[in-house]
Amino acid sequence: MPPADSSGNRMLSRVAALLDAVDGSAASAVELARRSGLSVSTAHRLALSMTEYGFLARNERGEFHLGYRFTRSTLESAALPVLTELRDSTGETAQLWLRRGYFRVCTLSVDSLAELKATLPEGARLPLPDGSSGRLLAREPEALEDVALHGWTQSIASRTPGLGSVSAPVQQHGRMVAAVCLAVPLSRVAKTPGDDFGAAVAAAAKRISDDLETA
Repeated sequence: MPPADSSGNRMLSRVAALLDAVDGSAASAVELARRSGLSVSTAHRLALSMTEYGFLARNERGEFHLGYRFTRSTLESAALPVLTELRDSTGETAQLWLRRGYFRVCTLSVDSLAELKATLPEGARLPLPDGSSGRLLAREPEALEDVALHGWTQSIASRTPGLGSVSAPVQQHGRMVAAVCLAVPLSRVAKTPGDDFGAAVAAAAKRISDDLETA
């Protein structure tokens, strides 16, 4: 690792060392320590913190690799045509949300063409666990149970009166990296957002997940 002359620089140096350690291939905590020159306990503790903020992620074997912040352009490229098709097939606003700490951020929004529509601008930042995608990204037990049972979870007028949404997880290497959300005025819902649109949203999220695995 490069020398550091302050605690802040020392932390940045350690973060950079771990990012360099997974640049070529995934690594266990022990291998991270070997590659970075950190102790195993320090490498493991810091890697877990970096995972929480998307700088690293873990695969099904528990190995660390680069996280969604370094695959975001790939994610957005995969998501945009799928969200556009989802908007066209449902007539409603389709969005992609990512978790950042205790918030969720809209990175893509393909707005409904209807005059009355539910929409938020790209870059919008909302606290967790507001809304269906917020519940999902916050890993609320009930939301995860909904996904296990139906493939989606929904929200009905919980954040904004008159609006509902249905969301499904985007997976990469077995880890949820984003949520596809369809935002709907309740005046156009026949049953519930999930009953009306859940299957389409879940299929869109799976298409994006499949594209990420082959990218």
